[in-house]
Amino acid sequence: MSERLDAGRVLRAAAPHALLGTVRDHLAAVYGATSVRLHLTDYGGTVLSPCDDPSGDEDAPLLPISGSAEGRALGSQERREQQVPHGDAIDHHLPVTVRGDRIGILTVRLPGDRSTPAVLDELRQVVDQLGHEILVAERDTDIYQRVRRVSRLTLAAEMQWQLLPARACTAAQYAIGAQLEPAYAVHGDNFDWASDGDELTLTVTNGMGQGVDASLLTHLAVSALRNARRAGVSLADQAALADQAVYGLYQGALHVSTLLMRVDLATGRMEIIDAGSPQMWRLRGKSVERIELDRQLPLGMFEESHYATESLTVMPGDRLFFVSDGVYDAPSPRGGTYVESALARALHATRLLPAALVPGAVLRDVAEYRAAETLDDALVLCFDWFGNGHD
Repeated sequence: MSERLDAGRVLRAAAPHALLGTVRDHLAAVYGATSVRLHLTDYGGTVLSPCDDPSGDEDAPLLPISGSAEGRALGSQERREQQVPHGDAIDHHLPVTVRGDRIGILTVRLPGDRSTPAVLDELRQVVDQLGHEILVAERDTDIYQRVRRVSRLTLAAEMQWQLLPARACTAAQYAIGAQLEPAYAVHGDNFDWASDGDELTLTVTNGMGQGVDASLLTHLAVSALRNARRAGVSLADQAALADQAVYGLYQGALHVSTLLMRVDLATGRMEIIDAGSPQMWRLRGKSVERIELDRQLPLGMFEESHYATESLTVMPGDRLFFVSDGVYDAPSPRGGTYVESALARALHATRLLPAALVPGAVLRDVAEYRAAETLDDALVLCFDWFGNGHD
């Protein structure tokens, strides 16, 4: 059995909380690693937080994603090497990524003579196994979620992050990246996606209200949409069933603005229902434009609302953006809103970034434009369409 397969077997047999210790022992025994460190991406996507620092230092520093060797490896998704002072050892910073979701960085220190291309290829496979096992382990331990918190989440934010699928996803036909702010105090905004191989379903939700009340409302709407989607009903029926669920509890006093989309992965044809305020923008070539949709009633506003889909076809190379009102209505101290003066510029300026990095870049630009703290949620989802290779 190869070292790579051995690593997978060893990690699968490890206790959920002991993955790092297990991979550290394995890499030391098989490759002569003298140090193995794991840093996980925090909820805000700005720092890498140490997991089980081998020195035992509970105050081990956070590493900025912008400005550290580990952060550069995370951003480029390529292995980075760093010579260790006073010796021939080399630190190898290896991205831990699962289907496009950038979990963190594993840093493996090897003697110079052990840092061969063959060994590094095998380490890449070990890291892939580690990433998958961390996601599985999170069902049974809080260790990894705790590491990703550089400050305490509000209860509303806890509920929202538990509801989210991931922050990025890649497949042969598409790539998705999404982010919420304020990451540690978000309450009503949400995104969701699921693919069955033939179709991709996307939803972007802008919940009404503040705090736990907003999170409860969004949780109900997203859960109702998932329940309907998993029952295999049409997109219009998904919206109608979620509408009934929200209205049944709140009787129209609260409602949820949602954009629902389903993409045929063979053709790029989209079915869309605009049930509220999230906006849709498209970058095609060098042109940025808002896609105007037929506005329909938010979910839960009235009893037994009916919804109709409209169609749009994405072309290979298209990039779609979905933004909540915390983005497009963000005010400037000098007057005006972000959508009026800065949104198109920011979408164009981030065109060379991969989808996973675009939301964070746009949200940082929103924060600079706003130049003030805000209680409003802000959501950006970026969707890149590559096509199926036969367009």
